[in-house]
Amino acid sequence: MTSSSLIARIALVAMLLAFVVIVFGAFVRLSNAGLSCPDWPTCYGKATWPGHEQEIAHANQAFPERPVETHKAWREQVHRMLAGSLGTLVLALAFVAAWPRRGSPAAILAAALAAALGVALYIKGHPDVSAVLSGLAMALPLLVAWRLQRPAPYRIAVAALAVIIFQAMLGMWTVTLLLKPIVVMGHLLGGLLTFALLAWIALSLSTHTQATPAQQRLRPLVILALVLLAAQIALGGWTSANYAALACGSDFPTCAGSWWPATDFREGFVLWRGIGVNYEGGVLDGAARAAIQIAHRIGAVLVFGAVLATAIAGWRRGLHRHAHALALLLCLQVALGIANVMLLLPLPVATAHNAGAVLLLFVLIALLVRTRNADPVEPGLPK
Repeated sequence: MTSSSLIARIALVAMLLAFVVIVFGAFVRLSNAGLSCPDWPTCYGKATWPGHEQEIAHANQAFPERPVETHKAWREQVHRMLAGSLGTLVLALAFVAAWPRRGSPAAILAAALAAALGVALYIKGHPDVSAVLSGLAMALPLLVAWRLQRPAPYRIAVAALAVIIFQAMLGMWTVTLLLKPIVVMGHLLGGLLTFALLAWIALSLSTHTQATPAQQRLRPLVILALVLLAAQIALGGWTSANYAALACGSDFPTCAGSWWPATDFREGFVLWRGIGVNYEGGVLDGAARAAIQIAHRIGAVLVFGAVLATAIAGWRRGLHRHAHALALLLCLQVALGIANVMLLLPLPVATAHNAGAVLLLFVLIALLVRTRNADPVEPGLPK
């Protein structure tokens, strides 16, 4: 097996696991379980979560401000376990991509060691030293990726390790900063960036079909659709983090009985607020939340137009499977979004809406790879 084939397979497995982590993370967030473990990375001081009566009593005594809710705590801790497994896969991916370049594998292992020590020191109450080690853990893979003389998928496979380490830090801040909206949204975007990088690596190293000149000219439209989709996902994350999904009640396409209700965009889009505030349940008033919801709806219209135009253009250039998938997922995503409002955010529908966004992202990345004009295989290596 060639190195490109091995990297493609690891990236594929990691991508599938990243999808599970993102969707399960949405389930955790939407079921209001984001603070069900008040500490990190343990849960009430345990590697799992309190389950027996004695453990629950001890946990309640240690964390009186957050009584144990076992039906929520397991969700948060299982999500962390899945994310940890994903991190291990990304570490393996980075190591294989850097092998056997001189010094690079050692730097990758040093980054992993620094990250592990950072977590251990954080648990022991040394956050400053932990932050320094975490910064080093992120810098080393980026340095290796910058110096690595290999095709782009190999370099991105190494850089993905830095992304996953930063994603772990965002997960920690999500808990320690009490669901601060900018951190919650960043954590969602970090997960999607990890998924996107893994998808691009896997598809780039396993797709060898040469695009026609007409198909290559589709790339700017695909990139535009990707940018708009990323912005819309960020808006969706901001909507969820600020508990604004039901700001219009069950009213659609109008909002609270009006096409343009009372809104406060200035207050609704303040990115950084004070530290120490518990954001669980949201802190914004109705006008600010309505502004966020309306912005998300406007963004949905823009994304719908861009993705539909991409699907039509892809169909006309012979990319029928991609076009079919885009059109189907786009319609499904719109239906799920409307159902979220009209059915008052049922958990299965809201979780599926998050999964639909990830699948749309995947198809657009696949289309981006399919319309490239070069095959990222190292010279001299068989395909």
